Amino acid sequence: MNQRTNPKSSLRTGQRNKPRILNHYSAWKYVVLIATLCVMALSAIPTWYGENAAVQIGAKAGLTSTPLALQQALAEQGITTKRIDQSSHKTIVVLNDETQQAHAKAVLSTMVKDGSQVALALEPAAPMWLQSMGFAPIKLGLDLRGGVQFLLDVDIDQVFSAQTEQLADELRLQLRKEGIRSTSMTQTQSDTLAVSLPNSDANSAVRKFISKQYPQWQVRSSKGDGLYITMKESEQTQLRNLTVQQNLQTMRSRIEELGITEALVQRQGEHRIRIELPGVQDPAAAKNVIGATASLAFYEVKEAGTGSTMVVNDKDGRPVRVARKPVLGGDHIVDARGSLGEMGMPEVNITLDSTGGKIMSEFSRTHIGKPMATSYSEYSRDENGKASQSNEIISVATIQSQLGNRFRITGAGSLQDAQELALLLRAGSLTAPVTIVEERTIGPTLGAENIENGFAALGLGLGITLLFMACWYRRLGWVANIALVSNMIMLFGLLALIPGAVLTLPGIAGLVLTVGMAVDTNVLIFERIKDKLREGRSMAQAIDRGFDSAFGTIFDANFTTMITAVVLYSVGNGPIQGFALTLGLGLLTSMFTGIFASRAMINLVWGRDSRREVRI
Repeated sequence: MNQRTNPKSSLRTGQRNKPRILNHYSAWKYVVLIATLCVMALSAIPTWYGENAAVQIGAKAGLTSTPLALQQALAEQGITTKRIDQSSHKTIVVLNDETQQAHAKAVLSTMVKDGSQVALALEPAAPMWLQSMGFAPIKLGLDLRGGVQFLLDVDIDQVFSAQTEQLADELRLQLRKEGIRSTSMTQTQSDTLAVSLPNSDANSAVRKFISKQYPQWQVRSSKGDGLYITMKESEQTQLRNLTVQQNLQTMRSRIEELGITEALVQRQGEHRIRIELPGVQDPAAAKNVIGATASLAFYEVKEAGTGSTMVVNDKDGRPVRVARKPVLGGDHIVDARGSLGEMGMPEVNITLDSTGGKIMSEFSRTHIGKPMATSYSEYSRDENGKASQSNEIISVATIQSQLGNRFRITGAGSLQDAQELALLLRAGSLTAPVTIVEERTIGPTLGAENIENGFAALGLGLGITLLFMACWYRRLGWVANIALVSNMIMLFGLLALIPGAVLTLPGIAGLVLTVGMAVDTNVLIFERIKDKLREGRSMAQAIDRGFDSAFGTIFDANFTTMITAVVLYSVGNGPIQGFALTLGLGLLTSMFTGIFASRAMINLVWGRDSRREVRI
């Protein structure tokens, strides 16, 4: 009986028996390796050039002088400049001598309308062709560059109290509509309202109203037919998170208005905000704006006995009766400019968003010929740490015609007062008062010393490691050394490329640790290769089996360390995040260079070596 053979089966068997080419990389892998190293090297180069001291003038500063006029004015004061870059967004004056930075800022502040828009800055010293490609130096943290750090406390009780007052006002209106009299309301705590009611029917009516209109509040009985109305815990948590988040955004906007770059603004704990301003050595201007809680609100002026009202004094101490609820708050202000009006009086020109413009238009249309008051509010703390709000009517004006989303107010004080108020309004009104509870200033000398000591430790560790690898593993040691240097280049390049990445002093410690982890990858691989050579395999076979057997161990070790780095970055802040960032990135680059780059070099040199009993 004849046996039939399947040609396809024979073909598959032939392919299966075809010997595998050892230690072979496709050409595209070498292209990817070389391209990656080139991009990372270009990204790392600007860091070695460092930065130049500079002064930044914001677009809203009102600068009218040309770059040549600025250069001449500074030269008259003995200040030399490298260059002046002017764009539609800002003007950068780069200085030759960093010790003249504060003097240059003082001179330039006299040449603009709004001196708060003039800020100290640092500009990359790298060649322009590198900067034009989008490469910039690594951003340095507060401990390396120097600067100022603020810790702010957000007074959440004021927010709870405002919510409770609003509930009380709405409840009074509802009781008045239903004809319920002989009631009284007292705010016993910031989140609790005590209501005294005449009978059980009133009690039921209030419970029904709260259940339907304010489900985020809970009602419990008190003496007689009275009630306690308390904000639920879930609502308190949500309101606290929203308030702190809104204040974070407002702080970031305010810092941007000041022209301060590379600032770090983040939440710390339940109701605190930490702000780091690297490079800022004169924190007075930043402190005045960051710590301020000024805001505007527009109120309808009322007569006594005409609904829910309150009395606020003007600047001369005269009482002005206004509606308890404002027509419009400062959160609808999108732009504000302080200037001199037609009569030479300081004024603030205000632009509202579309919602605010609609509200103001509707109100002013029905109140032509009636007065409207502008209230200025700010918060402060007494010696016991308790926050208090002070309100002041800065102007009472008669509405002459229907207003839109653009109008102006007067009575803010001097021109400087008007400009400072406009700055706060542009940056946004805080939803809760904040108080600076801690302030730290780190001088640039200490920052420079930290950089010098940190990189000295990195250089020493790197040098000793390179020497050990070259002596112990000889030819393969030089492969490891090239991979280690490539690893550091890639790590610096990644730190410069990633948005928001900041190098701190603990981050330098992470770099030193990365050196050990990177060379550990090569040590594991080389020891596996030596083991395979002792088994009698050829050099090519030992390389192939050595990389394969070491990969699992290397991956497991780096993966578990990466988990630690991710956890540190997630729960930590500031310096801890800086360490976690360099540690995590170092793990990725050490895997890339220790396995991929080392294998590529070894394949080219010893990948076809069939010798046995080779010493490495």
